[in-house]
Amino acid sequence: MTSRARQIRVQLHQLLDACLFALAFSLAYLLRADELVMELFGLPPPSPFSHYVWLYLILIPAAPLLLEANGFYDRPLLGPRKGVVWPLFKGCALTTVVLILAVFFLRLTLARSVIVWFGVISFGLVLLKEEALRLLYQAKFTRAQLKRPFLLVGTTGGLERFRERFKVKPEDEIEIVAEVNLDQRSLSSFIELMHEHAANGVIIAISNGDMRLAEAVVRACETEGVEAWLMLDFLSPQISRPSFDSFYGHPVMVFRSTPEPSWQSVAKQVIDFVGAAVLLVLLLPVFAVIALLIKLTSPGPVLFKQLRCGLNGKPFTMYKFRTMVTDAEQRKQELAVFNEMSGPVFKMTNDPRVTPIGRFLRKYSLDELPQLYNVLRGEMSLVGPRPLPVAEVKCFDELSHRRRLSVKPGLTCLWQIKGRNKIVDFKEWVRLDLEYIDNWSLWLDLKILLGTIPAVLRAEGAK
Repeated sequence: MTSRARQIRVQLHQLLDACLFALAFSLAYLLRADELVMELFGLPPPSPFSHYVWLYLILIPAAPLLLEANGFYDRPLLGPRKGVVWPLFKGCALTTVVLILAVFFLRLTLARSVIVWFGVISFGLVLLKEEALRLLYQAKFTRAQLKRPFLLVGTTGGLERFRERFKVKPEDEIEIVAEVNLDQRSLSSFIELMHEHAANGVIIAISNGDMRLAEAVVRACETEGVEAWLMLDFLSPQISRPSFDSFYGHPVMVFRSTPEPSWQSVAKQVIDFVGAAVLLVLLLPVFAVIALLIKLTSPGPVLFKQLRCGLNGKPFTMYKFRTMVTDAEQRKQELAVFNEMSGPVFKMTNDPRVTPIGRFLRKYSLDELPQLYNVLRGEMSLVGPRPLPVAEVKCFDELSHRRRLSVKPGLTCLWQIKGRNKIVDFKEWVRLDLEYIDNWSLWLDLKILLGTIPAVLRAEGAK
């Protein structure tokens, strides 16, 4: 199965599961509101269901997201049942916790029995769906419908590489029904075999320099209306993930080493904008108090502005509350010998340039709050690699370090929550940033945001 087909299958499952979780909440409420149940347990009538409709806006997107985060969709169609039950149990438990938090913060009076029944019913409904699909997939007729007959066509070298790298299993949806070596047979024999086996598609495995032969096979498939999959195994990217697209009608192969555009990336942008806007409004009194303290305790401006490298290295002005004396940049050179961080970044414990109020602000990361304005402007994200000064980026001694610039910089990151002040090797810092980029998901962002809260409360900010 191609990644695109797998993605569509997962999205269909997520849509169905979201509907089942919504149904589970309705059934849980109806069970609690049943007259027989209220009479049996002596319960008062619950509030009208219309009071809780808004919870659907939280449950419907949260449920499939939490299932995905627990690996519920990363499994074969007919895998072992334990690969279904345990991830499903964790996903339902976390969704129930989300429901509890939503009820608490929205100050709703939802009966506890509804919450408990929601967790039980949602688990049962999704498990029932999985068992029904398992029976359907195991049916002889369904297996026959799912199997797609493919021809494997190519040159001697290309076919050998294909056999070495791929082993098509019986349970896979692709079945290789015949192989055609175009070095030894003509193109017409391939077309005859395509007709004989009623091939649903053709996999083209060629050697370097045989693109004209591949083009002839693609044109034959076009005429027949059959899918053609061109294996580009002679291109071996180490990090990037290839995807196919078109550029003004011309086919292009895109090699991307950053998260590709998806609904999750759109959701990230929405969360960044809404989150920054809400926090800026809520924290206005805190901003005012900090600004007043800075003004009263040291001469100079309230805000510190500096050019930092943003997406792909594009410079932008980053804002912080000023925590150092006004001539801090001029004195940086004389303190270079005290640098505790390897590489181009400057870090120093008990930096003499830091003001008394600045030390408090840095300890609890309060000096970073003005960067919410950068997030609102789209220059930064809530989560992402920390932006470095332009001068420090120019001093990178390895070009691979620049890949940390391939996504928007953020207010917090893995480095922030995995021992910010304990990491003194810049390469380890970069490794954590690249780990974030290579494994990015909306769930990972949420875990980092939640992990930042205790890190801030433990006063693990800059020293």
